[in-house]
Amino acid sequence: MRAALERLARRWWEGELGAGGTALSWLAAPLSWVWAAGVRRRARRLTRQNPRRWPGLAVVSVGNLAVGGTGKTPVAAWVASHLSEAGCAPSVVVGSQGSDEARLHAIWSPGMPVLSGRDRSASVRRAREAAGATAVVLDDGFQAIGLGRDLDVVLLSADDPFPGPVLPRGPYREPPEALARADALVVTWRGDAEGAAREVARRASRFAPHTTSAGAELATSGLVPLSEWRGAAAALRPRLLERLPGPAVAVCGVARPRRFQASVSGLVDGPVELRAYADHHNFSVRDARRLRTLAAGRPLIVTEKDAVKLERLLDDLPLTHVVVERVRWVWGGEELGRRLTSLVAEAVGP
Repeated sequence: MRAALERLARRWWEGELGAGGTALSWLAAPLSWVWAAGVRRRARRLTRQNPRRWPGLAVVSVGNLAVGGTGKTPVAAWVASHLSEAGCAPSVVVGSQGSDEARLHAIWSPGMPVLSGRDRSASVRRAREAAGATAVVLDDGFQAIGLGRDLDVVLLSADDPFPGPVLPRGPYREPPEALARADALVVTWRGDAEGAAREVARRASRFAPHTTSAGAELATSGLVPLSEWRGAAAALRPRLLERLPGPAVAVCGVARPRRFQASVSGLVDGPVELRAYADHHNFSVRDARRLRTLAAGRPLIVTEKDAVKLERLLDDLPLTHVVVERVRWVWGGEELGRRLTSLVAEAVGP
């Protein structure tokens, strides 16, 4: 049910419901006005409270303005890696214990502490005192305004029209003027959408004229068997397969399932059927057996986000491959890297 509602919401936001969607947008407009007014008041209140800073600790937030699908977790992993290379001892803080994001960071960055919990301040404190961190990366921290940070990186997706309406009428958590809180703005995309990404960056610059602007493609590197994925992901040197003989079934529990289906279509020689679950779906043995029946001998193709939950079901999913994606900076990546390196020097010191 949840997956169906999420797909319906995406179709509504993308204007695919025709006259019915237009009528629904009119009906939902007052709710969006109330939502926008509420998040504005909350932002003003928390900003006035002078969020706590962390002496001797560089805190970087990586978040987004819209709900899901912007690539914040791989970008947060890139930020953590850059801070490590710059001489920091970084930790990653996520908001949900045992979440997909926490598991992915632990695999992508072996040896780097990953702390999770609803109380992010407590997690940051543990990172500094127990884990010995000199830098913390907040995965999905833009709306955690009460937690002081030294750099706020905000992601937008080229898939979302910008500016656009806030929840529930559109995908945005906050109105566009919230970008004034950002220090760096990153527009992400998959596939052939660089032109759309640059247009989103141009429009967003009106609301955040003094921020660092960057564009990153969430580039598909290839496929790796699920049985080999964990070791390959940790080493960042997977034994990639460029293509598979089709047809195939794309399986995902992500915010933008049709975008994933399109990515898979470029990796197999044949038609791709989509089986979409709700975002963050926790796969069961029953799910795995149903998928094996649905596949009928076809390979299953999954995301890395879903691979962390499907590994334990490998016996029921022998013909499963994982799409490996990496952040590829097209513009602004070097400048963002310089800001991070400078932050290390300023916040942590020699």
